[in-house]
Formats: sequence, C-alpha cells, structure tokens
Amino acid sequence: MIAPLPTPKSKYQTPPGESPGESAGAAWASEIIIGESRAIREVTTLTRHIGASRSATVLITGETGTGKELFARGVHANGATAAHPFVAINCAAIPDALLESELFGHEAGAFTDARTRRQGLFEVAGAGTVFLDEIGDLSPKLQPKLLRVLEQRTFRRVGGSEELPLAARIVAGTNATLEDAVDAGTFRADLFYRLNVARIDLPPLRDRAGDVERLAHHFLAQLRDETGVRALTLAPETVRALASHSWPGNVRELKNVIERAVIVCDGDALLPRHLMFQRRRMVQDARELANTIHIPPAGKSLEAMTHEAIQITLALTQGNVSATARILGISRPTLARKMRDAGLVRRSTVAIVA
Repeated sequence: MIAPLPTPKSKYQTPPGESPGESAGAAWASEIIIGESRAIREVTTLTRHIGASRSATVLITGETGTGKELFARGVHANGATAAHPFVAINCAAIPDALLESELFGHEAGAFTDARTRRQGLFEVAGAGTVFLDEIGDLSPKLQPKLLRVLEQRTFRRVGGSEELPLAARIVAGTNATLEDAVDAGTFRADLFYRLNVARIDLPPLRDRAGDVERLAHHFLAQLRDETGVRALTLAPETVRALASHSWPGNVRELKNVIERAVIVCDGDALLPRHLMFQRRRMVQDARELANTIHIPPAGKSLEAMTHEAIQITLALTQGNVSATARILGISRPTLARKMRDAGLVRRSTVAIVA
C-alpha cells in the first residue's frame, strides 16, 4: 500500500502572500544545499531555473552519492506546484510487473490479487513531481510505455482502458551514461531525447573545491543534534586527509566516513586514524589483469579472447563505453554490437511526500 509521508512544515510550506516556488525554493536551497564551491552554486542556480519552468521534463545525471533525489526535490520545490506531492521510485529496485502497477496503478481483477482498483504514482502525484531514479535500468518492456506517457501526457491503469491525464512533471535520475546505453541498444533513443529536455549534471565531490570540509562540519553538527554525541572538531591533519581523498562514493561516502569516525573517536577531535575510506579494489584488480588474457591448454577462440578483452577494458574504464571503444580502436556501434553478442550489456521503494 502506498501511503503519503509527511513533509516537515519548515520546508516546502508557503507562507501567506508568497508564491509556492519562491518560498519552497528558498527553503530547499538554504536548508539543504551545503557548499560554496562554484560547481555547486552553478548547479543550484540551474535547478532553480529549471524548477520555475513548469512544463520541462528533467534528466538529472551524476555519480552515486551526488544527491540526485535531493536535486529532484529542488526542481519540485522551485516550481509553482511545490505544494503538491513529490513521489519517488527506484526503477532498479522493483520487478517489472510490480513497477508497472506502481507507476500506472491497476484496475480490480487486472492480475492475481488485484482485488480493488489502485492509484499509481502518476495519479498520486497530481500536479506535483514524479522522480524516476535509476531510469537507465528501466526494462525494455516499460520504456515504450513511459515514452507514450511523455508524448501523450496520458496513461492507462494496468487492466484498464480509460485514458487518464498526466498532470505531474517527470524528473528522471541516472548514474549511467544514457548516451552509451543508447549506443549499446539497452535504452531507447527516442525516450532519451524525451527525457533530456532540461538536464542537470551533478558535480562529483572531488570537483567541489572547499566543500568537503564544510560538509564534514555539517555532518558533525547533524550527528550531535540527532544522537546527542559530544561536540567534536576536525584536526588540521584530518581536514587535509579528507581533502586529499577522491571520494568515489561522493557525499554519501563522506557522511558515512564522518559517522564512523565519530563512533571510534576517543578524544575531542577527529584524527586521520579515525577515518576509513572506501577503496575501489575492483578497478585495481582490473588494472592488474589489463595485459593478461588467459588461454587454456585446449586453446581459446578469437571471439572468446575478444569478449575477454572487452570485459577487462570495460572494468578499467568503469563501464565507459566511449573510452573502451577508443582504447580498443573500434567505433562505439561496433563495440555495442560486440557487447550484445557477448552478453555484456549491463542491466544496471517508493517514497511519497505530500
């Protein structure tokens, strides 16, 4: 059962005499966005402008942990319909059959156990916002159905024939490169162009100069307020250690690092020895194997060796199809075809705020 989750009254609530977008957008920016780097200021400004454009479909891209849902909420908060629901769903976390019902709703008797009619998220959102996270993992079966919704601005419940209007704005998020997915044949080009109307590319934390320390202090204060732990400071050498890390997990990783450091800290300041950083062992292992293709005594076909070379290079480039094609000296369409032939195509719950 989908049930609305209440929004704190300090955010997204419109005082008398102010437009919803102005009030909610100001609250979102001032209470949620931490950082003063040029990169984060630019993306925050862009989010405000896109939010004010009521009809635009939005695509938010960024590495894991950069805050895609946070900025999707920013688009919603800065829009004229900020008082309407914001609903979010992870397209990679729910099986196809259930995801279709979650999005479109269903009629009684549409399938086993569908005893009553149920509204989907497109209905529940009303004139608000639907955030489709991990859109790159949307199945080929559902991609044309979403495309139809975006083009026609109508949808049908599962098992129903009535055309219902879509009033909500669609915001999609992905940590994958959809252009590469289009080349690989796993994502429809027409759906990509429909989603890629207004685009927000979130900067990784390593490109946000100076924001790591600000965020670390913010998380320290947040932990103190939420758990009642004693006030702690960051030693100068700890600040340097935090600044020198590449943060593959971005803001989410930083938050986890600070939380663990607070737990193990036995003094008044966090020291470098209290920090535990994430390591990308998978990439390191791939580099160790980069020049090694194993051929057993019985031999190996050229096709099999080609597939293995593609696997190793994809691991080295962290799944970047364009970079992999350049390294292998072939075109992206050729690489996409070989990936499909080798079975290397990546097949990369619901929250509602009223």
